[in-house]
Amino acid sequence: MYLTVSNLRKSYGEGGSYVEVLKGINVEVNKGDMCVIQGTSGSGKSTLLNCIGGLDNADKGSIVVDGQEIVGLNSDELAEYRRKNLGFIFQFYNLVPNLTIRENIMVCEYLTDSPLDMEELIEVLGLKEHQNKFPSQLSGGQQQRCAIARALIKNPTLLLLDEPTGALDSKTSKEILILLEEINKKYGTTMLMVTHNNSIKQMVDQVIRIKDGVISKNYYNEVKVPAKDLEDL
Repeated sequence: MYLTVSNLRKSYGEGGSYVEVLKGINVEVNKGDMCVIQGTSGSGKSTLLNCIGGLDNADKGSIVVDGQEIVGLNSDELAEYRRKNLGFIFQFYNLVPNLTIRENIMVCEYLTDSPLDMEELIEVLGLKEHQNKFPSQLSGGQQQRCAIARALIKNPTLLLLDEPTGALDSKTSKEILILLEEINKKYGTTMLMVTHNNSIKQMVDQVIRIKDGVISKNYYNEVKVPAKDLEDL
């Protein structure tokens, strides 16, 4: 099993402001699978993603990623874990405005000893004609493609996506999802995606639903719908 989360608990605040967000999460994800995490606002889905990504420290429990226990690691160890294993993609692209698209991607290329081929990645993501432009010169979908390229250039084994289509229109959302599907097939990247969009769950291998800090549903799709056939995005 590539990812195993066991009895994970996470809280914030103290006294009257104390809130337990994760209340004993148990879940497993297979290597190379695409997985969606769903739930209402405040359910704990982004907190779970952040704990797996080493951005939040769990209070109790275990998170094992590719054989490595990350709960209890210090800040330097977590930074090394993120550098070696993870790619992050968020709803807002977080591109450096005064760097070109190519330069934005190169920022993360330097973080790894085994990057993907830059030229191939730019070609796959449809950025070749835009690589020397600045983020402000691109559409939202093109900027998200750059954010994906920046995350992928590190050749991560795990890609964490927090509402990657949340700021995009339905047509562009479908294009990004088709792209993620192609990346998953081409590179075998394990993907965990937090989303409010109910249609996306049809295209993935595994669906995890969180309600009030616990897993309310966890199932595998016997038949997946290709991203190009998704409706109501």
